[in-house]
Amino acid sequence: MATSQDAKPGVVSRGTTRIVAQALACGLAVCVTVGSAIIAKEFSSSAMPLAAVDTLNLNGERVNPAVEIVPVSTNVAEEPATAEEADEAAPVDAPELKFAGDAEVRWFDGRPARPARQYWMTVTGYSPDERSCPGTADGLTATLHSVQTNNMKLVAADTSLLPYGSMLSIPGYDDQQIVPVLDCGGAIKGRRLDLLFPTHEAARKWGRQRLLVTVWEYCDGKPAENPRKLR
Repeated sequence: MATSQDAKPGVVSRGTTRIVAQALACGLAVCVTVGSAIIAKEFSSSAMPLAAVDTLNLNGERVNPAVEIVPVSTNVAEEPATAEEADEAAPVDAPELKFAGDAEVRWFDGRPARPARQYWMTVTGYSPDERSCPGTADGLTATLHSVQTNNMKLVAADTSLLPYGSMLSIPGYDDQQIVPVLDCGGAIKGRRLDLLFPTHEAARKWGRQRLLVTVWEYCDGKPAENPRKLR
C-alpha cells in the first residue's frame, strides 16, 4: 500500500539531511572545545612565564629566557669601564675629610693635630756650630736626627716638661708652623726653649724673647711615634 509520497531507492529526504547536518555541527563544536581546553592546559604547564618571553638586558639586547632570567636591581651602580673610573667611584675614607671643617686642626708629618695647651716661655736661638754647641757640633741632635731635619726648623727643650717629639708653634719662628722638639741643652731648663737657626748670626739676631708657645697633640686617635725611630 503506497503513501502520499513514494520513496525512491538511493534518495535521502530533505528532513533527514537537515538532521544529519545538525548532528555533525554539534559534534564538531564539541571536538573543538575539548581540543582547545587540552591545548591550553598543556601550554600553561610547559610555557615560560609571559614576563620572560620578551626580556631585555641593560644594553637593550634580548635575553634568552631558556638560559636564565636575573632580576636587575635599580640600586646597583653600573660597573666602571676603567680602573680610573673605579678609583673615582670608590668610597673615600680619608682623614682629611673628617677634619676638613675644623679650623683649629693643622697637619704635621701627615697627621692631624690640634692645640692642647700653652706656656709663656723664654725663647732663645742657637746654631749647629762650635759657637753654640762647643764640643758637640757634629750635625746631630740629641735624638740623633740630622740638624737638617724639618728644613732646620726644630727645637731644644727641657724634656721633663716637653718630651722628645713634642710639637710646638712659636710666634715669629717658621711662620708659626708646627716644629718638633728633637734636641736638649744643659742650660735649657723649665720653661725655656732654644730654636735652631742655620747660622750663629741668625741665632744672635733672634736674641731672647718672652713668648706664648702653643703645644700641639695628634687628634687622629693614634699614639705618637717614637721620634728616635723617625730619622
